[in-house]
Amino acid sequence: MQLVRQKRNMGARRVRVIVAVLVVAALGAGCAAEGSGGARPASPSAGAQAGRGPGAAKEEAGASGTLAAHLEKVRRNQALRAAAARKWGLARTPLAAPPPPAVKPRITTRKGFEVKGGESLPPVFTTVPTKEKIVFLTIDDGAEKDPELLRMMTELQIPYSAFLSDYVIDDDYGYFAKMRDAGAALHNHTLNHRYLPGLSYAQQQREICGQQEKLQKRYGTRPRLFRPPYGNYNGDTLRVAKSCGVEAVPLWASEAFPDHMEWREWDRDLHPGDIILTHFRGKGDWKGTMPDMIRRVMQTVTEKGYAVAKLEDYV
Repeated sequence: MQLVRQKRNMGARRVRVIVAVLVVAALGAGCAAEGSGGARPASPSAGAQAGRGPGAAKEEAGASGTLAAHLEKVRRNQALRAAAARKWGLARTPLAAPPPPAVKPRITTRKGFEVKGGESLPPVFTTVPTKEKIVFLTIDDGAEKDPELLRMMTELQIPYSAFLSDYVIDDDYGYFAKMRDAGAALHNHTLNHRYLPGLSYAQQQREICGQQEKLQKRYGTRPRLFRPPYGNYNGDTLRVAKSCGVEAVPLWASEAFPDHMEWREWDRDLHPGDIILTHFRGKGDWKGTMPDMIRRVMQTVTEKGYAVAKLEDYV
């Protein structure tokens, strides 16, 4: 009986090894693809297959088939991305993000961002703990409603999260419904974008929880994430946020504009898991359009070897 268990364990380990190899191959092919398929991963050698029982072989065949299908999907998507990148004037095709983790990482408050008695409050952070070369794109407020942005992000298959303030989205709620339907997550950036530490608990409650209610009523989902205006908050901010369903408070590690990037860290660089901030703005507010901003941020991200992943897959 012990021997049977050992053989099963050995078979399971072989499956995990093959899965890992195929995932790496899939991601490599996705990163390199520009419309043509790459070579398929090599099959295990005859020596490697020797000594396996029929059960282990069947498990490995199933895993191989699943990952082969994933590999083909990555290749097809990357070919579509390459065509979209040419259409939208990107110098390079955005890299494909790896599959999301089976278990989300544990998020904690960044050192120096704590509030007194905040151990049980939503964590405040600028970077998601991961070793993958991925970053997360977030867009704040909702003032500019450029239909080209929706088309561009859909065709390029770039995930992003929107943190919305009601006072600038209330003239076109439908725009953000289209954004949601295209796969973007909609989160809370308060009703009126006020400086929260200057408000009473009750005033903060109206700003934060009031926007929770509006977003849920309009878009059917109560946001789990909240970003305070200007990145400013105090203990009351986090206590109010927790009271109305907020689980985490992502800030940012860098900020994107159409003509430059700004950095929080001293090395002025990207790091695995960094959150990138930008805003819904147009030519009246900065030097370019929303698509210009996406071209800038994706040039930076791709040249540094990073892919954009979906924040909600990790937080």
